Amino acid sequence: MTGNEQIIAQTKSWITEVVIACNFCPFAAKEVKQNTIHYQVEESTVLKVCIDAFVRECIKLDSDEKIETTLLIFSNGFADFNDYLNLVALAEKSLKRNGYEGVYQVASFHPLYCFAGAENDDAANYTNRSVYPMLHLLREVTIEAALTKYTNHEEIPQRNIAFAREKGITYMKLLRDSCL
Repeated sequence: MTGNEQIIAQTKSWITEVVIACNFCPFAAKEVKQNTIHYQVEESTVLKVCIDAFVRECIKLDSDEKIETTLLIFSNGFADFNDYLNLVALAEKSLKRNGYEGVYQVASFHPLYCFAGAENDDAANYTNRSVYPMLHLLREVTIEAALTKYTNHEEIPQRNIAFAREKGITYMKLLRDSCL
């Protein structure tokens, strides 16, 4: 298995063992089952190269309707959470600049994810703590369609936080780390 294949396998494990098993995203299981998630590893640590890779993934989504969502995984860069937040901000600006606002949405996942105002050791952070820094590109039309079929979707974040806190930081960390 190549390095990138291993990174993708670990990411898939995290999606299955954490995101789906903990029901953090009630829509993820369908996409995994239908094999409509594209995984792309970006090895560069150069910010411009990484943003260009992000735009390429938008273009890939434009050209392939069979892909519902993309995970752009940064295998070497953005270990520092603040550097990663800068990447997220630039990716969101890139959506606007390239005419993708309202077409695609970015979700953020990072091994050291920490919600604004939360303590670093709050187990709730594990709802967004992934095995690698990554940007998750989603089709807005798919999100809107899924939300119309899911009652009380606005309660998902609070339910996830309550679940993670009930399980505790040790459990959540072990669960995430078992994917590596």
